[in-house]
Amino acid sequence: MSRAPHATHSCNRLLPSGLIMLRVLSRRFTAVCWAITLCVVASCRGSDRPSPAGIGDVGGTMIIVQPAEPRTLFPPTMSETSGLVVIDAIFDRLAEIGPDLETNGDAGFQPRLAESWRWATDSLSIAFALNPKARWHDGVAVRAEDVRYTFAVYNADIVGAANKAAVGNIDSVSVRDSLTAVFWFKRRLPSQFFEATYNMYILPSHLLASLPMSALETAPFGHNPIGTGRFRFAKWDPNTRLEIIADTANARGRAKLDRVIWTFAQDAGAATVKLFAGEADFYEAVRPENQQQLKAAPQLRLEDNRPLQYGYLQYNLHVRGKTMRQGPPHPVLGDAIVRRALAMAIDRERDARNVFDIFGLVALAPAPRAFIPDTNALKQIPYDPPAARALLDSAGWRVNPRDSIRERNGVRLSFEMMTAASSQSGQTYTVLLQAQFKAVGVDAKPLTLDGRGMGQRVESGNWDSFMNTWSMSPGRLGMPLTWSTRGSLNFGGYASAAFDSTLDRALTTFDAGTARGRWTRVFQQLIDDQPGLFLYEQRTPVAIHVRIRNTPLRPDAWSAGLADWTIDPKQRIARDRIGLGSAR
Repeated sequence: MSRAPHATHSCNRLLPSGLIMLRVLSRRFTAVCWAITLCVVASCRGSDRPSPAGIGDVGGTMIIVQPAEPRTLFPPTMSETSGLVVIDAIFDRLAEIGPDLETNGDAGFQPRLAESWRWATDSLSIAFALNPKARWHDGVAVRAEDVRYTFAVYNADIVGAANKAAVGNIDSVSVRDSLTAVFWFKRRLPSQFFEATYNMYILPSHLLASLPMSALETAPFGHNPIGTGRFRFAKWDPNTRLEIIADTANARGRAKLDRVIWTFAQDAGAATVKLFAGEADFYEAVRPENQQQLKAAPQLRLEDNRPLQYGYLQYNLHVRGKTMRQGPPHPVLGDAIVRRALAMAIDRERDARNVFDIFGLVALAPAPRAFIPDTNALKQIPYDPPAARALLDSAGWRVNPRDSIRERNGVRLSFEMMTAASSQSGQTYTVLLQAQFKAVGVDAKPLTLDGRGMGQRVESGNWDSFMNTWSMSPGRLGMPLTWSTRGSLNFGGYASAAFDSTLDRALTTFDAGTARGRWTRVFQQLIDDQPGLFLYEQRTPVAIHVRIRNTPLRPDAWSAGLADWTIDPKQRIARDRIGLGSAR
């Protein structure tokens, strides 16, 4: 699953920041007929005629400024946060995960398109009963065939769905009747319900099934979507703004806001100016250097947001020029002793404070604290430069007196650290790491590239290490992708049969107490093996206009409750009084 430079992903939003996964697309289609079809459909949508401005907690316009514009709003192939926040509002899942993000069974999940569900006695199938009042935004009833078709799309290789691997335990989906879809599973797992719901937004088969699977990503639907959410798509002016409005006929009730508008500003300074000027109400990507200024603005407030992310220096464990898991070990980073010595050389606590001030925490493992069942049970590699030097000495790496850099058998203890040009924090980290590595005789050289350049380097295997920020999905279910031997996103080529076995047991354990111990062993092995240098967790406050009353920000998706955000009637401004007419 991919993302633009320094964007945010999880298992369902799962690609590294600063890395663009390149796709080779050989998909051609005849757009004219499809465009005509979608235009006809659009004419059947609800009226866009102005309605009176909201009364009480209903009504108002919220403007969000974000760094990147979505490339599409077609749910299966969109993994970047820039598009998912919009998709969350327009489309529905069968059920929505609870605020505690529990993935074991169906505890805490709330009905969405499904009003109820029933497990088979052998737990290998779940029958979802759809809400008979649910309608697509063009007025067509939601049916079980939509659910069956959705799984077929997400599971099709040619579509390239970002979450395809996350639905791999689903064998098939059948239609029992027009309002009942049955999911059949290959294996009984604690996460079955999560797999059937969290990882797929339901798609309208009546609009898409006639199109070839190979053409879905580039079809007009991706820029003119029709969903079932409490907001519906209104318009998209490329490079300028994207607008959604409340769906007043929604079976679960209209969104409380009349309208949400996204504008785009790649430069953090320009985004901040929009907030101060009153041209924006919400900004997620607040940088540390702007926080005090925003906090002092009387019309704004900063609200704590703790995304499920961690930052680290990813190591390439194989010789450069080879793709994942190919070739002999890297002459420097392929040695676990060297990697442990590198960890001892770095004062991670100090670095997190230097880069993020009070909003930075040291990473305890390749997961945020919220996903580590027992943080106290983990044994960290201590900051100890003298021990790092001794460990490198014992491994035969000797200091060359000419430049104080170590060598062994004619090989210098040297490697590159790539980071994205768009990531100020990544660049700061590489400078800090360079100085600390040099103090123990290691030549670590920062290399700043644009996102495309980094993507090309990683895809070809022509790299030593790179700074990365990773977002995780609830339940730690993306870890096989990123760290197991055959993981499709295991960029460094880490391979351990013992780790794979421990991870599988942790993921398949139903008993919470047993799972707790197994997850501790999973994280401890990664700490011991150091396939990457785990550096930080970052708390990233969001800036919100004081007139806006938001629901709690869910760690995996701040926008999850957007349909229930309101604007204080006593503080409304001119744009809040437009009603459902088109904002200008």
